[in-house]
Amino acid sequence: MIDPVIFSFDIGSLHFALRWYGVLVMSGALAGSWVAAKEISRHGENGDHLWDALIILLPVGILGARLWYVANATLGGNPYYMQNPGQILNIPAGGLHFFGGLVFGAGALYWYAKKHKLDLWLMLDALAPAALVGQAVARPANFINQELYGQPTTLPWGIPIDSPHRLSQYSDMSLFPDTTRFHPAFAYEMVWNFLTAGLILWYVRRYPEKSKPGTAFAAWLLLAGIGRVLLEAFRPDQPRIPGTDTSITRAVAAVMALAGVIMLLVRNKVIRVPFAENWADNYKLAPPRVEKGEKSPSRSKRRRRKR
Repeated sequence: MIDPVIFSFDIGSLHFALRWYGVLVMSGALAGSWVAAKEISRHGENGDHLWDALIILLPVGILGARLWYVANATLGGNPYYMQNPGQILNIPAGGLHFFGGLVFGAGALYWYAKKHKLDLWLMLDALAPAALVGQAVARPANFINQELYGQPTTLPWGIPIDSPHRLSQYSDMSLFPDTTRFHPAFAYEMVWNFLTAGLILWYVRRYPEKSKPGTAFAAWLLLAGIGRVLLEAFRPDQPRIPGTDTSITRAVAAVMALAGVIMLLVRNKVIRVPFAENWADNYKLAPPRVEKGEKSPSRSKRRRRKR
């Protein structure tokens, strides 16, 4: 197996290590940001806004991903973090949950969009496929860490898991010897994310007249939710809702998918609700950014939305 640590060194009593997990998560963030910036620019907005927002979104998202992971484990009956509160923010130890990153990141995005007078729908629609790409790029880190795997399988793409990294139900080597292979759940999600991101990007380019503000975001809610509902069948490690065999993550993903369906129906006026009657049919561009010492350009020189 691949060593999770690329290299490490000591400075006095301090130990530093560069891990594949961190490198791949950052690579995913950059890849997703590049996709989002391209989408923002395609509609005539300044793509630099995305890179500026990333300075805030990334740390807030990582914090949220960690806190959701801790809450998910605790609600599922794992007392570790309550007994060891000092480990709650020990992010280098591993343990991030994508949903937490989305919730906290969405809050930071809302604040940034309001501050810079950006169209929130444009930002959400640009980040929808970008989030799928970023998550997919980071998923190989789970293979290196030997985590996010499923049940034993005889399928040719099954992966080996060393005994120290096995779930308790698969730790008996007399029942599950070294030759046992497991479903690569992380790879299933990686493939799903790449495919659905491509589908969303294809649709909004192929049918721009149908892709009104909020369409890509709603499609992300639907497809990401369906994908996670299906993936949970290969995640025996996920905490369950007490008294049921349904994981907390699957329940949240199902709500996401349902919200996506409803939003698509509302956006296309199949379902009419009062608060959505005045939803704009086009994105609104922010006032042009003015550097210090420069005069604000006239309205006639401002870029208009591109279709």
